[in-house]
Amino acid sequence: MAVVGFVLLAWYLALAAVSYWALSVLRETAPGPVGTLALIVTVAVVVGVLSYRFGTSQLLSSVEAVELPRSHAPDFFRRLDRLESRMSVDSPTVLLARLPMPNAFALGTARSGTIVLDRSLFRLLSPDELEALVAHELAHLEGYDAFVQTLAYSVFRTVAGLAFLVLAPLLLPIAGIARAIAWARGEPESWSRTVFGRLLGTIEAGVVVCLLVVTLAVRAHSRRREYAADDRAVAVTGRPVALARALRRIQRAVEPSRQLLSPLYVHTEDEDAWTRLLSTHPSTDDRIERLLERTRTDHDRSREPVR
Repeated sequence: MAVVGFVLLAWYLALAAVSYWALSVLRETAPGPVGTLALIVTVAVVVGVLSYRFGTSQLLSSVEAVELPRSHAPDFFRRLDRLESRMSVDSPTVLLARLPMPNAFALGTARSGTIVLDRSLFRLLSPDELEALVAHELAHLEGYDAFVQTLAYSVFRTVAGLAFLVLAPLLLPIAGIARAIAWARGEPESWSRTVFGRLLGTIEAGVVVCLLVVTLAVRAHSRRREYAADDRAVAVTGRPVALARALRRIQRAVEPSRQLLSPLYVHTEDEDAWTRLLSTHPSTDDRIERLLERTRTDHDRSREPVR
């Protein structure tokens, strides 16, 4: 077992040497601080764009999305054209999909956007409610929300990869020593309880905390953008009650299932604090109350309750 521990230590030291060599090569060939920063940003953007396009295609394929012809919903497209004329967006592609629950979401940007609608929305919502919901999704396209979030995650992944490359010459020997000591003691599974194992665990915990902080920040930004999209939809349509009704009807239609598309849905109130912190959407009740408060504040003529 001591021999195995020695071999493991040699292997980890060899990996550390290779990573140190790779880091040295990168340091020598780096184009300077400004050029390096530009290269990192470029790589992050390219990876983010490719990830977004691939993910979008995969998502649309998974929900069996098909384009809605104008001839099949002339009133809907008249309303959509009216919304576009009031907003800074080009005409999006409208797709009908089979979602696990009634909902809508936007993909792409203001110049090349796609709005995905569950088929049941045309039955579930009134024309005004559907128009308000579509205005909300157009606001997401107008603000490049989904694209910006994807780029943010891409930049973080790129920075995290570079950080690992920089720290690898240090982390790999620590891991190798911890495992070698454990094998030499005859307890291979106890490597995490050695001094070096605990040090490595502390570093890993720090990485997890950083990842959690970034995730919480991005999700908090996403929730703020939901409120902003609500405000923009109300400003364009002038119907806060219609949007509030649409949200309530979607909320009551069916409970959101925990699967691939669940972060795209509005959420009910039976979630714990961590679930809400990690959600991309704020509480539906909070959104509805905010919309109705705006109605009261602006002395809107429509004071009907949301049913």
